[in-house]
Amino acid sequence: MSAKPGIPRNSLIWLLVAQVLVILPHLTHLPLWIIGLWLGCAVWRVQIFRMRLRFPNSWAKAALMIGAGFGVYFSRGSLVGLEAGVVLLIAAFILKLVEMRSQRDALVLIFLGFFAVVTSYLFEDGLLAGVYSLFPVLFLLAALIGLQQGALVTQPWPTLRLAGSLLLQAVPLMLLLFLFFPRLAPLWSLPQPSDRGVTGLADHMAPGDIARLGQSAALAFRASFDGEIPPRDQLYWRAVTFERFDGRRWSQSFASQVPQAPEWQALGEPLSYSIIMQPSGQSWLFALDVPQVEASDTRLMADFHLQRHQPVNQPLLYRVTSWPAARREASRAPESLGRTLQLPPQGNPRSHAWAGQLRRSLQEPEAVVQALLRHFNREPYHYTLKPPPVGADIVDDFLFNTRSGFCAHYAGAMTFVLRAAGIPARVVAGYQGGEVNPAGNYLSVRQLDAHAWVEYWTAERGWVSVDPTFQVAPERVERGLEEALAEQEGFLEDSPMSLLRYRDIGWLNQLRLRWDQLNYGWQRWVLGYQGEQQLQLLRRWFGKLDGTALGIGVVAAGALLLGVLALLLFKPWRRERDPQQRLFLAFERALARQGLRRQPGEGARTFAERAVHRLPAQAEAIQTFLRLYEQQRYAARAAAPAELRRALNSLRRQLPWRRVTESERR
Repeated sequence: MSAKPGIPRNSLIWLLVAQVLVILPHLTHLPLWIIGLWLGCAVWRVQIFRMRLRFPNSWAKAALMIGAGFGVYFSRGSLVGLEAGVVLLIAAFILKLVEMRSQRDALVLIFLGFFAVVTSYLFEDGLLAGVYSLFPVLFLLAALIGLQQGALVTQPWPTLRLAGSLLLQAVPLMLLLFLFFPRLAPLWSLPQPSDRGVTGLADHMAPGDIARLGQSAALAFRASFDGEIPPRDQLYWRAVTFERFDGRRWSQSFASQVPQAPEWQALGEPLSYSIIMQPSGQSWLFALDVPQVEASDTRLMADFHLQRHQPVNQPLLYRVTSWPAARREASRAPESLGRTLQLPPQGNPRSHAWAGQLRRSLQEPEAVVQALLRHFNREPYHYTLKPPPVGADIVDDFLFNTRSGFCAHYAGAMTFVLRAAGIPARVVAGYQGGEVNPAGNYLSVRQLDAHAWVEYWTAERGWVSVDPTFQVAPERVERGLEEALAEQEGFLEDSPMSLLRYRDIGWLNQLRLRWDQLNYGWQRWVLGYQGEQQLQLLRRWFGKLDGTALGIGVVAAGALLLGVLALLLFKPWRRERDPQQRLFLAFERALARQGLRRQPGEGARTFAERAVHRLPAQAEAIQTFLRLYEQQRYAARAAAPAELRRALNSLRRQLPWRRVTESERR
């Protein structure tokens, strides 16, 4: 038996570098023992190459695999699931390094590396992650080239340059596949990483919850309008409605989560826009009132919020049309009125008494609402991210003692008083405003834009939205949180490295906006390029397509891809650079017409000698062509191809115009 070819030094170097680059983006969700495992295996592999250590025997390999399995189980609590599966994959990718003996083993290791690169997108799929993934792919290709034992086996840098050249040559084909290959929906859904960082609104609200979000610069979503962006004070992005109050916190009612379409009447001009929502772990979507969404898996719920069938665990692109001036449930009393009057039987006596006094003196619900808004505007209330603590009666303490709070304090207190006065009301949580990016003409809405406001119901107008925070800090609604806290030191104090804190530095702010625009384009045109977007693109280029036309288009696109691939592989434009070989092929075709074909692996001289024996009348012309060909091809003779071409033409003139049979030759 012949010995299996070993692993060249060149390939081993690039394999070790590639392993580092593959593992690096996984470190945020890998246990720390993986680092120690790689260091130990890398040192062991280098010592094997230097012939100072042996390959692990069967017992050692079994011990390593069992140890890795226990490590995964104790660090992830299971051997099943996405997180555990990725850790097992990385562990196998590392352990294969010390077990690698032959080129076949190295190929397995390289293919494992390609797969590990792909799994990193399950945890981070941003623009930086996409650009970074090219580096481990580049070094894995370099390791693959180094395995071939060619002229580059001892030259690492030319190997890397060749790998880069191959990667660049693949770009056109990659773009064509991306644009035209059918975007098939997944046949199954992978579970999303449980440790993937999401932040945002929860399904309940206590007075300090939204204040904590006000200290986060994390992105919630981006919105791009078909026309002009509406004024900031009209951008109230509904997420969830709170109808239950237990004395400490507000939460959703069960009935509000029933997919029952509410009654509403479209008024005014609609707004059309698209949203790219970041993972929230919740099933509700963000939209302006009253929304209609172009998605089969999303419903408008009874409380006018959008609900998706599945939680949003990855960036989601969806289109919405909203009617901000719509009249909601004005023609009949909604079934939710009883829920929107619910209050705990005990607690907050001063607020109860004040609400009764307002209702007795003012009678009309609209008058009570306006009286509350004037109260917040005229009394010494303060808007702050750091409200003082309140006692058991949180509404009484806020309204009559501390008088300092965030939007949730004002929305919750006003809703409580309206209910105590017999006026149906509820708290709406979502986001308000957003930062306009002038370079891309879209809005970036962040967690610090989280907001809460109030909806109340009257028989004449239906549900009406009001914002008590506007009466205390109008700059919060008109210009944003930073302006509202200009005299305080609470804006993003927990995020000193956030570029949002330095928006007053012109060049730095422009750099931040440009980078944000690049990320928005990546999410919209790359991550968001799915089946519907592909169909729209094809229709824009080729007109309206039915199923048959689309199928023909896909086949044509496939043929185009194959043609481009053939051009890249065979490179016909390079043939002119080798005129001797081109003329020798013509020499072969001329003799083939006489029934003399060159055999596979047959050398030029052997073929010519056989031709001389078969065609003695043309022996001199054949030998002349062969001599010139060998001189120019192998002896590096500085002769023009024209001389070889003249010899070929001379031979062609001497050959009979038709094939001569053996009987005629005799």
